[in-house]
Amino acid sequence: MHKHLLTPIALAIGAALAVSGCSNDHQNSSAPAAASTAPAPAQTASAPAPGSTVAIMPAQSIAFDLDDQYNPCNDFADYVNAKWNKANPIPADQASWGAFGILHERSMQQQKQILEAAVQDAKDHKGNELEQKLGNLYAAGLDTAAIDKLGYDPIKPQLAAIEALKTPADIAGFINTSYDNGDSYVFNFGSSADYKDATKQIGYVFQDGLGLPTRDYYLSPKYKDIRDAYLKYIAKSLELVGTPEADAKKQAGEVMKLETELAKASLAPVELRDPKNQYHFVTVAEADKISPHFSWDKFFKAQGVDIGRGFSLSQPKFVAEFDKLLVKAPISQWQAYLKFHLISSASPALSQPFQDNQFDFYGKTLQGQLEQKARWKRVIGAVNGAMGMGLGELYVAKYFPPESKQRAEELVTNVRAALKEHIENLDWMSAETKKKALEKWALFLPKIGYPDKGEWRDWSGLTIQPDQWYANLEAASKYNYHYDIGKIGKATDRKEWHMTPQTINAYYQPSTNTINFPAAILQPPFFYAKGDDAVNYGGIGFVIGHESSHGFDDQGSKFDGHGNLVDWWTPQDKKAFDERTAALVKQYDSYAPIPGKPDLHVNGKLTLGEDIGDLGGLNIAYTALQTALKQNPKEADQKIDGMTQDQRFFLNSARVWEGTARDKTAELYLNVDPHAPAKIRAFASAANMPQFAQAFQCKPGDKMMHQGDKLVKIW
Repeated sequence: MHKHLLTPIALAIGAALAVSGCSNDHQNSSAPAAASTAPAPAQTASAPAPGSTVAIMPAQSIAFDLDDQYNPCNDFADYVNAKWNKANPIPADQASWGAFGILHERSMQQQKQILEAAVQDAKDHKGNELEQKLGNLYAAGLDTAAIDKLGYDPIKPQLAAIEALKTPADIAGFINTSYDNGDSYVFNFGSSADYKDATKQIGYVFQDGLGLPTRDYYLSPKYKDIRDAYLKYIAKSLELVGTPEADAKKQAGEVMKLETELAKASLAPVELRDPKNQYHFVTVAEADKISPHFSWDKFFKAQGVDIGRGFSLSQPKFVAEFDKLLVKAPISQWQAYLKFHLISSASPALSQPFQDNQFDFYGKTLQGQLEQKARWKRVIGAVNGAMGMGLGELYVAKYFPPESKQRAEELVTNVRAALKEHIENLDWMSAETKKKALEKWALFLPKIGYPDKGEWRDWSGLTIQPDQWYANLEAASKYNYHYDIGKIGKATDRKEWHMTPQTINAYYQPSTNTINFPAAILQPPFFYAKGDDAVNYGGIGFVIGHESSHGFDDQGSKFDGHGNLVDWWTPQDKKAFDERTAALVKQYDSYAPIPGKPDLHVNGKLTLGEDIGDLGGLNIAYTALQTALKQNPKEADQKIDGMTQDQRFFLNSARVWEGTARDKTAELYLNVDPHAPAKIRAFASAANMPQFAQAFQCKPGDKMMHQGDKLVKIW
């Protein structure tokens, strides 16, 4: 199924469950998301039972289950979260588990209720058109008897088309046609704002086409075992469609060779963070010179899109290598590659053996996940991929009260005001650059909860059949792909959402200068509609500050307030900024988060943007809290459960990062995730704040009391 390029760069509170985002739960093409089944967790404010209704709690009942065997000044993450982590082991069908997982589980339960009602409405011919389509789609996904009976029949026409390929031109034609049908191969193509004129949408071509997480998995000796397992996965995938065992093994080797050549030309995750490596504008004629054997003019005509004056061929080296392989690699090798990627991409929608085969590699081998998630959860995941915003429209109507949005809007306003205060009072930035930074701040567009009335997507052009699971997903993939590329040449819509309301996440988008907070994250432990300010600013206030700070992180700061890639810094200020960010890189490089593996460290350059977001976000949220407390002096002096307001602020900022990950998952995340591990995020930013040391009476030499060169302050 087509993997949509929603935006070349999106910066969030964690890695996405649905699209690019900010939890520490993952879902990407090379590492499918873990499942979301869980036993009932301990009944604290941070861990409501899956599927339960969240009661609005008075401030006094928002409790913390602290572990006093740990000193908060040295082991703050364990002081706050050790008891919860011990009482809530990772469920068998999860790769990681924590606050984000708990809320994702609740959202899944809520979506299940909505979809089950839609199924019944569809049977009874009730409900509106959207509910009918969602009900039919969900019911088709649950009809395992029909799906298993079909086996791999749904992809036989595509397999036959691949078998018929005889020339490089045939291969190019197959890729063109497949894209038009919603299926991507080798590269990724989609729309986003032009980095040089953010008011307009243009096309972007990105490197893709690999089945392993990064180029290092193909080239580094330390991943030989994973490569061996991947070869077995490829061979088994080919065997499942009737390829003899010996031939499948040989073809798997050919697939690996071709992918390895593509990997050599691919950029590493750290390199991909740089906007300069995300944008390379060319005319069609210029692009055709880079890939003389793959006509971009023919590609765009096959998609039915007018590309205009040009597009971003974002990684030219990768495209040039693809072009060389198009004529250099044997046709049989391309056939094996295309067949495997067709099978692998389609596997979740085919019969059980295909699903099991994919899970064995991506779930068990790569992430250490013990069991596959329940069928209904896998189906809901696919429904979100197909019609997520449609499902979100029903989710908001049932589960997101207006008062939650109103309270969240107040917090956003206050945190944004604190960010302005921080910019104005920076001692390392000149007045000239401050003026530009404040201009960007003034152009921020906050979006809370869900699209405004009249901004929801129209699904009238999508046909969903009651009993055709694979065909429905293909139809949705094609519909969504053409919806996306249909924006090319049109004005950028800053109000458009790239994350569904039911997603437990938040994000900042530099090319539109928007901060976005879906409805589902606006609940405990992040947000209590009637909770005390300290807890709310330590939770959702931290998230708001994090997303706002992304506008001024090492990459977001390269865009101006209109979303254009523009250098608005003086050389002296940029140097001062780089010195501070380099200190933060060094700090995170020192963290070795996996017990028993002291040689595996956080990659501070990979996580830098998120680390700046955390550090800036926590400082900004703290300032916003102090402003709020000044307006309510009685609350400022009030202790709850013996804890001061400052203590409760920092406690909740750590509690939102409760959770653990399996060792294989933790190692994978170190390689691919631009976020530091959850446990590191629970303490690293607070350690750079003297306010924390004062709140918990830490002493010089304590791990949580950074001083001198170790104290990093940016925004």
